[in-house]
Amino acid sequence: MRYLPVLILLMLGACSTPRPILYPNDHYRTVGEAAAEEDVKACEHMAEEGGAGPEGGKTAQVAKSTVAGGAIGAASGAVGGTVVGRPGRGAKIGAASGATVGFLRGLFRSNSNPSQAYKNYVNQCLKEKGYQPTGWQ
Repeated sequence: MRYLPVLILLMLGACSTPRPILYPNDHYRTVGEAAAEEDVKACEHMAEEGGAGPEGGKTAQVAKSTVAGGAIGAASGAVGGTVVGRPGRGAKIGAASGATVGFLRGLFRSNSNPSQAYKNYVNQCLKEKGYQPTGWQ
């Protein structure tokens, strides 16, 4: 139970996605930070309605992490199994546990970037509103 707050913070961090960084040009200074944040949200919503979801690359990232974890687990399990005379069984156990770890690591990775289509859509929307997006963070 004492680790629950840490787990909650890790899970909340995993849910955050990068946001556009806006250069403080004349338009930004005129409308202010609160209005700029509302415009960012509106552009993000418009991008999602247009079919460019922020989680575009997440599924592929999780799949890749799962496969890599399974391969690494199988190899290390086979080596460990060889030590005790059962490399096949060690490889099976290693593959299963490695794939699970890889899946969870990919699922909760906190630095998942939005798809490029989503970023482009939001950036274009912000430019049309008078902002100057300089990157994502």
